[in-house]
Amino acid sequence: MTTDSEHPPPGGRTPTPAGSQPVPTTKGNGNGAPTGYGAVFAVREFRPIFAAHILSVLGSVFAEVSLAVLVFRQTGSAILTALIFALGFLPYALSGILLSGIADRFPTRRVLVACDLLCAAFVAVMAVPATPLAVLFVLRVSVSMITPLFTGTRAASLADILTGDVFVLGRSLVRIVGQSSQIIGYGVGGLVLVWLSPRTALLVTIGTFLSSALLLRFGTRDRPARVTGTGAMMRDSIGSAGRLFRDPRIRSLMLMWWVPPMFCVVAEGVAAPYADAAGAGSAGFGILLAAMPAGTVVGEVVAGTLLSPAARERIAIPLAGVSMLPFICFVAHPPLPLAIVLLLLTGVSTAYALGIDKWFVHDVPADMRGRAMSLLGAGIMTLQGVGMTVGGAVAEWVPPYAVIAGAGILGTLSVIPVLRSVRRSRPVGGSVSPAT
Repeated sequence: MTTDSEHPPPGGRTPTPAGSQPVPTTKGNGNGAPTGYGAVFAVREFRPIFAAHILSVLGSVFAEVSLAVLVFRQTGSAILTALIFALGFLPYALSGILLSGIADRFPTRRVLVACDLLCAAFVAVMAVPATPLAVLFVLRVSVSMITPLFTGTRAASLADILTGDVFVLGRSLVRIVGQSSQIIGYGVGGLVLVWLSPRTALLVTIGTFLSSALLLRFGTRDRPARVTGTGAMMRDSIGSAGRLFRDPRIRSLMLMWWVPPMFCVVAEGVAAPYADAAGAGSAGFGILLAAMPAGTVVGEVVAGTLLSPAARERIAIPLAGVSMLPFICFVAHPPLPLAIVLLLLTGVSTAYALGIDKWFVHDVPADMRGRAMSLLGAGIMTLQGVGMTVGGAVAEWVPPYAVIAGAGILGTLSVIPVLRSVRRSRPVGGSVSPAT
């Protein structure tokens, strides 16, 4: 990361057994005025990565919509249609544990381009009319196994390109695009399938993956691998996961990333029955689904634009602690407009991510950054899948509004000890200054 930015927190932390290395920085005061998103785009190498990210997200969304429609048209089965979506979550944990070592042992650009090309190849086979349904599911799992490796490697690479607060804002932009592209992609994907068959629509996904590969290949520098090794890749990945979890600081930060989304996603999982009970139909369902992502975008933009780096760190723990309180208000079975506002508030509160982004990249040893980021993303997606599944199952017997309220209560009770652990494990003399 090559722009004027902040220094890492003074004092640092006690090195882990793996050996902690400070994040490289350039000039600037980390506790000064807001940097602004313009500083991120001023870094030339970030621009192709950002464009590639947009293409990858849109391609993935197109694939999800196309595959769901394809499976339903062929089978008429709601269970199999739901399964093709679930397979986008389930392999994440396996991939994060078994394949994360690839992110650090091979050059970043080579890993990212190879992931894009493999995904394009798998989707190309999906698009062949003769491909059996069973093979579609296998290919869906294959793409889902690659995704955590790709996202983790890219997240780690941002720390090589951006420094200090510019890294935090770069990660924020990646999340904003992810949320916005999902809202836009699902809508556009549905419209495209009015004119194109699902298999033909998959050609769009192939094009996005290939375009992403080209942008990364010719728009980014070829950097060497972070570590060298000749041992078994899976053994190294599993061992690295164990080392990361044994570090109290890294473990607590990972849990801070994982716990709130696991409970927040419950509201999206029961949005359809909630909208139906409110008599809002598919339009209400769509608005409910869009509410939290929209709030997330607003929260990230406001925090990234108006708050200083120090302010983002100060509010991170309190904001995470209250993030699920709006869910508890669902115990009163609010009407749809109020429900949308409550979900928006929950989305806005996820601006705490800008604070913990800085802590995570500072405290993870530099030579394990790719593995840590891959494991982090895998855990987020896996636990969201668990939360959505459990919430949907409970909604078979309990009204949707009660399920959401219960998720708010359990989520808040679960995140409090995590936040205490984050506070206790903060580096002595560091810039983490939570208020609880």
